[in-house]
Amino acid sequence: MGTTGAMGLNEYQLRAVETDRFAGKGLTLPTLGLVGEIGSLLSEVKKKQRDTAAYVNYESAVLEEFGDTLWYLATVARIADVPLASLFEEARVGSQAGDDVTFSALQPQHVLKLNTPVAQFERTLLSLAAAGGTLAGGIVGRSYDSDRQSIAAQLRKIFDLLILASNEASVTLESAARISLEKAADRWPRERKYPALLDDAFPEEERLPRSLSIEIYEREAANGKRYVLQRCNDLFIGDRLTDNIMLADDYRFHDVFHYAYAAVLGWSPVTRALLRRKRKSEARIDEGQDGARAVLIEEGVATYVFGVAKDFDFFDGQKPGDLSLTFLKNVRQFVRGYEVDRSPLWLWEEAILQGNQAFRFLRMHRRGTLKVDLVKRSMTIEGVSA
Repeated sequence: MGTTGAMGLNEYQLRAVETDRFAGKGLTLPTLGLVGEIGSLLSEVKKKQRDTAAYVNYESAVLEEFGDTLWYLATVARIADVPLASLFEEARVGSQAGDDVTFSALQPQHVLKLNTPVAQFERTLLSLAAAGGTLAGGIVGRSYDSDRQSIAAQLRKIFDLLILASNEASVTLESAARISLEKAADRWPRERKYPALLDDAFPEEERLPRSLSIEIYEREAANGKRYVLQRCNDLFIGDRLTDNIMLADDYRFHDVFHYAYAAVLGWSPVTRALLRRKRKSEARIDEGQDGARAVLIEEGVATYVFGVAKDFDFFDGQKPGDLSLTFLKNVRQFVRGYEVDRSPLWLWEEAILQGNQAFRFLRMHRRGTLKVDLVKRSMTIEGVSA
Protein backbone atom coordinates (compact mmCIF):
# COMPACT_ATOMS: atom_id res chain seq x y z
CA MET A 1 0.00 0.00 0.00
CA GLY A 2 1.12 3.55 -0.65
CA THR A 3 1.52 6.27 1.91
CA THR A 4 -1.91 7.75 1.13
CA GLY A 5 -3.92 4.64 2.11
CA ALA A 6 -4.19 2.70 5.33
CA MET A 7 -0.78 1.37 6.29
CA GLY A 8 -0.24 -2.31 6.97
CA LEU A 9 1.92 -3.71 9.75
CA ASN A 10 4.11 -5.72 7.38
CA GLU A 11 4.35 -2.74 5.04
CA TYR A 12 5.58 -0.63 7.92
CA GLN A 13 8.06 -3.30 8.99
CA LEU A 14 9.50 -3.51 5.47
CA ARG A 15 9.84 0.26 5.21
CA ALA A 16 11.48 0.41 8.63
CA VAL A 17 14.12 -2.02 7.35
CA GLU A 18 15.26 0.64 4.86
CA THR A 19 16.61 2.74 7.73
CA ASP A 20 17.75 -0.14 9.95
CA ARG A 21 21.29 0.39 11.19
CA PHE A 22 21.32 -2.83 13.26
CA ALA A 23 21.62 -5.26 10.36
CA GLY A 24 23.74 -8.25 11.31
CA LYS A 25 24.10 -7.18 14.95
CA GLY A 26 21.60 -9.58 16.52
CA LEU A 27 18.74 -8.87 18.91
CA THR A 28 20.63 -7.22 21.76
CA LEU A 29 21.04 -3.67 20.43
CA PRO A 30 17.51 -3.20 19.04
CA THR A 31 16.09 -4.66 22.25
CA LEU A 32 18.08 -2.10 24.22
CA GLY A 33 16.55 0.50 21.93
CA LEU A 34 13.04 -0.84 22.51
CA VAL A 35 13.41 -0.86 26.28
CA GLY A 36 14.97 2.61 26.15
CA GLU A 37 12.12 4.07 24.09
CA ILE A 38 9.54 2.59 26.46
CA GLY A 39 11.47 4.32 29.23
CA SER A 40 11.33 7.56 27.24
CA LEU A 41 7.55 7.26 27.05
CA LEU A 42 7.42 6.98 30.83
CA SER A 43 9.77 9.94 31.10
CA GLU A 44 7.46 12.12 28.99
CA VAL A 45 4.54 11.32 31.28
CA LYS A 46 6.67 12.07 34.34
CA LYS A 47 7.74 15.44 32.92
CA LYS A 48 4.16 16.35 32.08
CA GLN A 49 3.00 15.49 35.62
CA ARG A 50 5.91 17.38 37.13
CA ASP A 51 5.88 20.49 34.95
CA THR A 52 2.15 20.57 34.00
CA ALA A 53 1.44 23.60 31.79
CA ALA A 54 5.14 24.50 31.54
CA TYR A 55 5.72 21.42 29.39
CA VAL A 56 4.38 22.65 26.06
CA ASN A 57 5.61 19.92 23.67
CA TYR A 58 4.00 16.97 25.40
CA GLU A 59 1.62 15.92 22.61
CA SER A 60 4.25 15.87 19.86
CA ALA A 61 6.84 14.27 22.15
CA VAL A 62 4.51 11.43 23.12
CA LEU A 63 3.57 10.75 19.49
CA GLU A 64 7.25 10.67 18.52
CA GLU A 65 8.08 8.29 21.38
CA PHE A 66 5.26 5.95 20.34
CA GLY A 67 6.72 5.98 16.83
CA ASP A 68 10.25 5.25 18.07
CA THR A 69 8.98 2.39 20.26
CA LEU A 70 7.09 0.93 17.33
CA TRP A 71 10.16 1.19 15.08
CA TYR A 72 12.30 -0.80 17.51
CA LEU A 73 9.53 -3.35 18.02
CA ALA A 74 9.31 -3.86 14.26
CA THR A 75 13.10 -4.18 14.05
CA VAL A 76 13.30 -6.77 16.84
CA ALA A 77 10.49 -8.73 15.17
CA ARG A 78 12.24 -8.62 11.79
CA ILE A 79 15.53 -9.89 13.22
CA ALA A 80 13.58 -12.66 14.96
CA ASP A 81 11.91 -13.46 11.60
CA VAL A 82 8.46 -12.55 12.89
CA PRO A 83 6.21 -10.59 10.48
CA LEU A 84 4.31 -7.98 12.50
CA ALA A 85 0.97 -8.93 10.94
CA SER A 86 1.45 -12.52 12.09
CA LEU A 87 0.97 -11.29 15.66
CA PHE A 88 -2.63 -10.36 14.82
CA GLU A 89 -3.98 -13.19 12.67
CA GLU A 90 -7.51 -12.63 14.01
CA ALA A 91 -7.55 -9.10 12.63
CA ARG A 92 -7.56 -10.48 9.07
CA VAL A 93 -11.34 -10.87 9.04
CA GLY A 94 -12.45 -11.74 5.52
CA SER A 95 -8.86 -11.90 4.30
CA GLN A 96 -6.64 -14.79 3.40
CA ALA A 97 -3.71 -16.02 5.44
CA GLY A 98 -0.63 -14.05 4.57
CA ASP A 99 -2.51 -10.82 3.90
CA ASP A 100 -1.34 -7.73 5.74
CA VAL A 101 -3.13 -6.28 8.78
CA THR A 102 -3.68 -2.55 8.86
CA PHE A 103 -3.03 -0.33 11.87
CA SER A 104 -6.61 0.94 11.57
CA ALA A 105 -7.90 -2.61 12.08
CA LEU A 106 -6.17 -2.61 15.47
CA GLN A 107 -7.50 0.85 16.40
CA PRO A 108 -10.88 1.25 14.70
CA GLN A 109 -12.19 3.83 17.17
CA HIS A 110 -12.14 7.56 16.50
CA VAL A 111 -9.21 9.18 18.29
CA LEU A 112 -9.78 12.21 20.51
CA LYS A 113 -7.47 15.08 21.46
CA LEU A 114 -4.62 14.12 23.77
CA ASN A 115 -5.11 15.33 27.35
CA THR A 116 -3.08 15.25 30.55
CA PRO A 117 -2.12 11.61 31.26
CA VAL A 118 -4.39 9.70 33.62
CA ALA A 119 -3.54 7.07 36.20
CA GLN A 120 -4.62 4.23 33.90
CA PHE A 121 -2.24 5.42 31.17
CA GLU A 122 0.59 5.46 33.67
CA ARG A 123 -0.22 1.92 34.85
CA THR A 124 -0.33 0.69 31.26
CA LEU A 125 3.07 2.22 30.57
CA LEU A 126 4.51 0.51 33.63
CA SER A 127 3.08 -2.79 32.37
CA LEU A 128 4.64 -2.04 28.99
CA ALA A 129 7.99 -1.44 30.68
CA ALA A 130 7.67 -4.75 32.54
CA ALA A 131 6.91 -6.57 29.28
CA GLY A 132 9.94 -4.98 27.67
CA GLY A 133 12.04 -6.12 30.61
CA THR A 134 10.76 -9.68 30.21
CA LEU A 135 11.75 -9.64 26.54
CA ALA A 136 15.20 -8.32 27.44
CA GLY A 137 15.59 -11.00 30.12
CA GLY A 138 14.75 -13.72 27.62
CA ILE A 139 17.32 -12.42 25.17
CA VAL A 140 20.00 -12.19 27.85
CA GLY A 141 19.15 -15.72 28.98
CA ARG A 142 19.13 -16.90 25.35
CA SER A 143 15.73 -18.53 25.86
CA TYR A 144 14.55 -17.22 22.47
CA ASP A 145 17.50 -18.48 20.45
CA SER A 146 15.65 -21.48 19.05
CA ASP A 147 12.09 -20.63 20.03
CA ARG A 148 10.48 -18.31 17.53
CA GLN A 149 7.04 -18.98 18.97
CA SER A 150 7.99 -17.73 22.44
CA ILE A 151 9.54 -14.49 21.21
CA ALA A 152 6.51 -13.91 18.98
CA ALA A 153 4.23 -14.35 22.00
CA GLN A 154 6.24 -11.81 24.02
CA LEU A 155 6.28 -9.35 21.13
CA ARG A 156 2.50 -9.72 20.92
CA LYS A 157 2.19 -8.84 24.63
CA ILE A 158 4.29 -5.73 24.09
CA PHE A 159 2.30 -4.74 21.00
CA ASP A 160 -1.03 -5.28 22.80
CA LEU A 161 0.11 -2.98 25.61
CA LEU A 162 1.37 -0.45 23.08
CA ILE A 163 -2.06 -0.41 21.45
CA LEU A 164 -3.75 -0.02 24.84
CA ALA A 165 -1.39 2.80 25.85
CA SER A 166 -1.89 4.61 22.57
CA ASN A 167 -5.68 4.33 22.95
CA GLU A 168 -5.44 5.82 26.43
CA ALA A 169 -3.20 8.59 25.12
CA SER A 170 -5.59 9.24 22.18
CA VAL A 171 -2.83 8.49 19.66
CA THR A 172 -3.13 6.38 16.52
CA LEU A 173 -0.23 4.02 16.00
CA GLU A 174 -0.51 4.61 12.26
CA SER A 175 0.25 8.30 12.81
CA ALA A 176 3.14 7.33 15.07
CA ALA A 177 4.37 4.84 12.44
CA ARG A 178 4.37 7.45 9.70
CA ILE A 179 6.22 9.91 11.93
CA SER A 180 8.87 7.31 12.74
CA LEU A 181 9.43 6.59 9.05
CA GLU A 182 9.68 10.29 8.21
CA LYS A 183 12.09 10.79 11.10
CA ALA A 184 14.31 7.91 10.00
CA ALA A 185 14.33 9.09 6.36
CA ASP A 186 15.18 12.60 7.55
CA ARG A 187 18.26 11.24 9.29
CA TRP A 188 19.21 8.01 7.45
CA PRO A 189 17.59 8.08 4.01
CA ARG A 190 17.84 5.15 1.67
CA GLU A 191 18.74 7.55 -1.15
CA ARG A 192 20.21 11.01 -0.65
CA LYS A 193 18.72 13.58 -2.99
CA TYR A 194 19.84 17.17 -2.64
CA PRO A 195 17.00 19.69 -2.50
CA ALA A 196 17.03 22.67 -4.84
CA LEU A 197 19.20 25.60 -3.79
CA LEU A 198 17.23 28.18 -1.85
CA ASP A 199 18.08 31.08 -4.16
CA ASP A 200 17.72 29.37 -7.55
CA ALA A 201 14.84 31.64 -8.55
CA PHE A 202 16.71 34.87 -7.82
CA PRO A 203 18.86 36.98 -10.18
CA GLU A 204 22.45 35.80 -10.48
CA GLU A 205 23.80 38.82 -8.60
CA GLU A 206 21.64 37.87 -5.59
CA ARG A 207 22.59 34.20 -5.51
CA LEU A 208 25.36 32.73 -3.45
CA PRO A 209 28.26 32.14 -5.87
CA ARG A 210 28.12 28.56 -7.14
CA SER A 211 31.90 28.33 -7.00
CA LEU A 212 34.30 30.07 -4.64
CA SER A 213 37.97 29.93 -3.77
CA ILE A 214 38.81 31.53 -0.43
CA GLU A 215 42.27 31.74 1.08
CA ILE A 216 42.30 31.72 4.89
CA TYR A 217 45.48 32.32 6.84
CA GLU A 218 46.76 33.42 10.22
CA ARG A 219 48.91 36.44 11.03
CA GLU A 220 50.60 37.59 14.22
CA ALA A 221 50.38 41.24 15.29
CA ALA A 222 53.22 43.18 16.91
CA ASN A 223 51.68 42.56 20.32
CA GLY A 224 51.84 38.80 19.75
CA LYS A 225 48.10 38.46 19.23
CA ARG A 226 47.07 36.13 16.43
CA TYR A 227 44.27 36.87 14.00
CA VAL A 228 42.87 35.38 10.80
CA LEU A 229 42.48 37.01 7.40
CA GLN A 230 40.43 35.89 4.40
CA ARG A 231 40.97 36.68 0.75
CA CYS A 232 38.72 35.93 -2.22
CA ASN A 233 39.65 36.94 -5.79
CA ASP A 234 42.55 38.98 -4.39
CA LEU A 235 40.15 40.99 -2.22
CA PHE A 236 40.18 40.82 1.56
CA ILE A 237 36.75 39.99 2.97
CA GLY A 238 35.35 40.17 6.46
CA ASP A 239 37.03 41.43 9.61
CA ARG A 240 40.23 40.32 11.25
CA LEU A 241 39.09 37.49 13.49
CA THR A 242 40.38 36.51 16.91
CA ASP A 243 39.14 33.84 19.32
CA ASN A 244 37.23 36.28 21.57
CA ILE A 245 37.75 34.03 24.59
CA MET A 246 40.13 33.94 27.55
CA LEU A 247 41.72 30.61 26.60
CA ALA A 248 42.63 30.38 22.91
CA ASP A 249 40.78 27.63 21.02
CA ASP A 250 41.26 28.64 17.35
CA TYR A 251 37.68 29.86 17.00
CA ARG A 252 39.14 32.56 14.75
CA PHE A 253 38.96 29.98 11.95
CA HIS A 254 35.24 29.39 12.47
CA ASP A 255 34.13 31.09 9.23
CA VAL A 256 34.76 27.74 7.56
CA PHE A 257 31.51 26.61 9.16
CA HIS A 258 29.61 29.41 7.42
CA TYR A 259 31.15 28.51 4.07
CA ALA A 260 30.24 24.86 4.65
CA TYR A 261 26.61 25.84 5.32
CA ALA A 262 26.67 27.83 2.08
CA ALA A 263 28.23 24.97 0.10
CA VAL A 264 26.11 22.08 1.38
CA LEU A 265 22.87 23.67 2.56
CA GLY A 266 22.86 26.56 0.12
CA TRP A 267 22.19 28.77 3.14
CA SER A 268 24.38 31.28 4.92
CA PRO A 269 23.22 34.81 5.76
CA VAL A 270 26.75 35.46 7.02
CA THR A 271 28.30 34.53 3.66
CA ARG A 272 25.66 36.59 1.84
CA ALA A 273 26.58 39.60 3.94
CA LEU A 274 30.32 39.09 3.38
CA LEU A 275 29.90 38.75 -0.39
CA ARG A 276 27.07 41.29 -0.69
CA ARG A 277 24.66 38.75 -2.15
CA LYS A 278 21.53 39.65 -0.20
CA ARG A 279 18.25 39.09 -2.02
CA LYS A 280 17.16 42.70 -2.17
CA SER A 281 14.74 42.20 -5.05
CA GLU A 282 12.27 40.79 -2.51
CA ALA A 283 12.04 42.99 0.58
CA ARG A 284 10.49 40.30 2.80
CA ILE A 285 13.27 37.84 1.94
CA ASP A 286 15.94 40.50 2.30
CA GLU A 287 14.75 41.39 5.78
CA GLY A 288 13.40 38.08 7.05
CA GLN A 289 15.92 35.59 5.62
CA ASP A 290 19.07 37.62 4.94
CA GLY A 291 18.85 40.32 7.62
CA ALA A 292 20.69 40.93 10.88
CA ARG A 293 18.60 38.49 12.93
CA ALA A 294 19.29 35.66 10.46
CA VAL A 295 23.00 36.48 10.68
CA LEU A 296 22.87 36.26 14.48
CA ILE A 297 21.00 32.95 14.26
CA GLU A 298 23.67 31.49 12.02
CA GLU A 299 26.42 32.72 14.34
CA GLY A 300 24.56 30.99 17.16
CA VAL A 301 24.47 27.75 15.16
CA ALA A 302 28.22 27.99 14.45
CA THR A 303 29.00 28.67 18.12
CA TYR A 304 26.85 25.76 19.31
CA VAL A 305 28.32 23.34 16.76
CA PHE A 306 31.84 24.49 17.67
CA GLY A 307 31.18 23.93 21.37
CA VAL A 308 29.94 20.39 20.82
CA ALA A 309 32.59 19.55 18.23
CA LYS A 310 35.36 20.69 20.57
CA ASP A 311 34.39 17.91 22.99
CA PHE A 312 34.67 15.31 20.19
CA ASP A 313 38.00 16.33 18.63
CA PHE A 314 36.04 18.30 16.01
CA PHE A 315 34.45 15.06 14.78
CA ASP A 316 37.72 13.58 13.61
CA GLY A 317 37.04 10.10 12.21
CA GLN A 318 33.27 10.66 12.08
CA LYS A 319 31.46 9.84 8.85
CA PRO A 320 27.94 10.43 7.53
CA GLY A 321 25.46 8.66 9.79
CA ASP A 322 27.64 8.92 12.91
CA LEU A 323 26.59 12.22 14.48
CA SER A 324 24.04 12.21 17.28
CA LEU A 325 20.41 12.52 16.20
CA THR A 326 19.67 14.70 19.22
CA PHE A 327 22.59 17.00 18.36
CA LEU A 328 21.39 17.44 14.78
CA LYS A 329 17.82 18.10 15.92
CA ASN A 330 19.12 20.74 18.32
CA VAL A 331 21.05 22.40 15.49
CA ARG A 332 17.98 22.55 13.28
CA GLN A 333 15.92 23.89 16.15
CA PHE A 334 18.10 27.02 16.05
CA VAL A 335 16.82 27.88 12.57
CA ARG A 336 13.17 27.14 13.17
CA GLY A 337 11.08 29.55 11.11
CA TYR A 338 13.84 30.22 8.57
CA GLU A 339 13.99 28.76 5.07
CA VAL A 340 16.75 26.29 5.96
CA ASP A 341 14.64 24.52 8.59
CA ARG A 342 13.26 22.43 5.71
CA SER A 343 16.70 20.95 5.06
CA PRO A 344 16.94 17.29 6.15
CA LEU A 345 19.10 16.28 9.07
CA TRP A 346 21.44 14.23 6.88
CA LEU A 347 22.23 17.38 4.89
CA TRP A 348 22.96 19.31 8.08
CA GLU A 349 25.30 16.50 9.07
CA GLU A 350 27.19 16.74 5.77
CA ALA A 351 27.61 20.49 6.23
CA ILE A 352 28.83 20.08 9.80
CA LEU A 353 31.29 17.31 8.94
CA GLN A 354 32.74 19.21 5.98
CA GLY A 355 33.08 22.39 8.03
CA ASN A 356 34.89 20.56 10.82
CA GLN A 357 37.17 18.79 8.37
CA ALA A 358 38.31 22.18 7.06
CA PHE A 359 38.63 23.50 10.60
CA ARG A 360 40.89 20.59 11.62
CA PHE A 361 43.08 21.28 8.58
CA LEU A 362 43.45 24.94 9.51
CA ARG A 363 44.23 24.10 13.14
CA MET A 364 47.10 21.96 11.91
CA HIS A 365 48.42 24.06 9.01
CA ARG A 366 47.28 27.56 10.01
CA ARG A 367 46.40 28.41 6.42
CA GLY A 368 44.61 26.88 3.46
CA THR A 369 42.42 27.50 0.43
CA LEU A 370 38.75 26.57 0.58
CA LYS A 371 37.09 25.30 -2.58
CA VAL A 372 33.35 25.89 -2.27
CA ASP A 373 31.09 24.19 -4.82
CA LEU A 374 27.35 24.67 -4.37
CA VAL A 375 26.55 22.59 -7.45
CA LYS A 376 28.29 19.52 -6.01
CA ARG A 377 27.25 20.50 -2.46
CA SER A 378 30.81 20.21 -1.27
CA MET A 379 33.61 22.14 0.36
CA THR A 380 37.21 21.01 0.38
CA ILE A 381 40.44 22.57 1.57
CA GLU A 382 43.97 22.38 0.30
CA GLY A 383 47.32 23.78 1.37
CA VAL A 384 48.89 26.95 0.00
CA SER A 385 52.49 27.97 -0.29
CA ALA A 386 53.82 30.20 2.50
